[in-house]
Amino acid sequence: MRNYDLTPLYRNTVGFDRMFDLLENIGKVEGSGGYPPYNIERLDEDEYRITLAVAGFSEDELEIVVHENTLTVAGVRPEGDEQRTFLHQGIAGRSFERRFQLADHVKIEGASLKNGLLNVALKREIPEAKKPRKISISADAIGKETLKPVNAA
Repeated sequence: MRNYDLTPLYRNTVGFDRMFDLLENIGKVEGSGGYPPYNIERLDEDEYRITLAVAGFSEDELEIVVHENTLTVAGVRPEGDEQRTFLHQGIAGRSFERRFQLADHVKIEGASLKNGLLNVALKREIPEAKKPRKISISADAIGKETLKPVNAA
């Protein structure tokens, strides 16, 4: 993979540090490789779902943590299954940790485990103060512009 120098962009922008860090780290793969496989779905304009294939893991062996804008899903296998002898082991049963970077204002709605699939529901909730506002123009009220929320369709 190619390395890009983003230093010139730092000189001309303010407040985009986190975005540049994400761009720099986009190609770096954490130790888990492709395990467990997952899907990211967009269900609606502001609703998403992450589905991880975690066959063989129980709810007690899975942990979901959100810290700042990082969602971490981890599965820990208990020790003590050495007494079984496999002739072929095609089902991965190793511990894992998978991280997802969340955009600003994305909240976790909940999680469910069914048929070996862990579903994590996410929703983007933009605060009223961050939504676009329409500023009315009036010749009579110079310096006293009134702010009106834009009607969302």
